[in-house]
Amino acid sequence: MSAQPSRITWQDRAACRGPQAIVFFPPPSFERKSDRIERERRAKAICGECNARTDCLDYALEIREPHGVWGGLNEAERSYLLQQAG
Repeated sequence: MSAQPSRITWQDRAACRGPQAIVFFPPPSFERKSDRIERERRAKAICGECNARTDCLDYALEIREPHGVWGGLNEAERSYLLQQAG
């Protein structure tokens, strides 16, 4: 009996996996605007070097993810893309 080959998904390849994942979503408590801008900048820098970025963004747009940085875009940026697509 042969073993099934493992299926590697874009989530498995994502650069955001691990302890740095915290920068992709706002904290549960109040976040100052300057802190949000810096957190998103750090998240987007990680996305910029990720080979799963396109798949991640496609997924977030498909499910209309309302929170966090996905595929290098924050909530407002994804919302704008969806509005443009009409």
